[in-house]
Amino acid sequence: MQTVVWQQPAPLVHQFGATRRRRGSFTSHPQRSGVAESGLSCRSRAGGSPPGACGRSDLQPEASTSGRNVWQSTQSSRHPIFTSILTRTAAASASASADASTDAASGLPEIPLPNLPVRGKGLGSLALRCIFGTILGLIGAVVITAGGWLFTGAVCLVAYQATQEFFGFVTCKGIAEGQSPPSPIVSALTTAMCLGLSIWTHITHGRATAALAVASFAVLAVHVSLTEKPTTAQLASAVFGLFYCGYLPSFWVKLRLLSAPAVHSHVVHDWPVLFGGLSHWTVGLVATFMAVACVIAADTGAYFCGRSFGRTQLTRISPKKTVEGAVGGLLCSIAAAVGFWQVLAWPVSLGASISLGTLVFFASLFGDLIESVMKRDAGLKDASNLIPGHGGLLDRFDSYLFTGAIVYFVIKFVMPFFGL
Repeated sequence: MQTVVWQQPAPLVHQFGATRRRRGSFTSHPQRSGVAESGLSCRSRAGGSPPGACGRSDLQPEASTSGRNVWQSTQSSRHPIFTSILTRTAAASASASADASTDAASGLPEIPLPNLPVRGKGLGSLALRCIFGTILGLIGAVVITAGGWLFTGAVCLVAYQATQEFFGFVTCKGIAEGQSPPSPIVSALTTAMCLGLSIWTHITHGRATAALAVASFAVLAVHVSLTEKPTTAQLASAVFGLFYCGYLPSFWVKLRLLSAPAVHSHVVHDWPVLFGGLSHWTVGLVATFMAVACVIAADTGAYFCGRSFGRTQLTRISPKKTVEGAVGGLLCSIAAAVGFWQVLAWPVSLGASISLGTLVFFASLFGDLIESVMKRDAGLKDASNLIPGHGGLLDRFDSYLFTGAIVYFVIKFVMPFFGL
């Protein structure tokens, strides 16, 4: 019995109504029928075959000796779907071969695409974060050392930007849905009151509690007067913004104004008179430096320990925070406090320094989580893009807001109670 097999020919490229084989010979389009439309040619083992031999059901497989693909046909090979698949495959192969041969003939070299770094990923983001963090740290060290109105002015700048970002939260769709945003007058008044609390604290040497009550009354009265249908949520957010962005930062001014001498360390005895001499080293200066150093150590330790060893999620509020990172941050904060105690001999005992380091860590941790709640409700990833690599000012200083108040309370009321 005569057996016909199929063998895939060289790729075909259609041009100007003719079929050109890769060797350069041109032939007219052949008459094709059935499966032969896929570009496969028919060949017989013994002699020729009629034009419709490709449609026979008695085709058998043939071994390939020339490296070409040899296809086996069955009765189902004549199905239209199978024919369409083979046709498209042959056309794609022919097009790719034609493009490759054209590029090779033109002599154009292949230019590899570079692997471009993704913005905000990898070491570039970490380097940017470290650079701007270092710049902020150096500026902060100068401002803390200088104290006085320079320090108060820096706190006012923080309060101003924090107020702007806070109103950015409360006016987002996630929080303000179904409510009218605060009027520009209310926003401006709240910002002015937040700045005024720090200035008043500096003028009165720490007496700002009554000022908070007066500022809250003024903001609420204006809000009720200018809003057609004020809600409890709007009034609560206004008072919370005044407390969060104005009253809490003013505690850093209170802390820096503590004037008790801290001269037990021999390190500060050689402080130049040009910069205030020995009297410049007060409890307020040392405590402010120590609190800031503990916050930085806690954030840094939590970041790197969480990145290296983090496995257990700490809370759903901030999914990237881990228990391992929190433990690393706690240990680093305590280490920073103990280091200050060793160098500057303040506070007076090792236990007090460990306690302060622990309290600063928890204040910074929960300050970060509180701001994360506001960002999540507002549907924002960052408070703003003010600081490259860090986000907004609240993203950078959220850990400091409650820290100043807690450290001031411990130094002013808890330590004297225990005779420390």
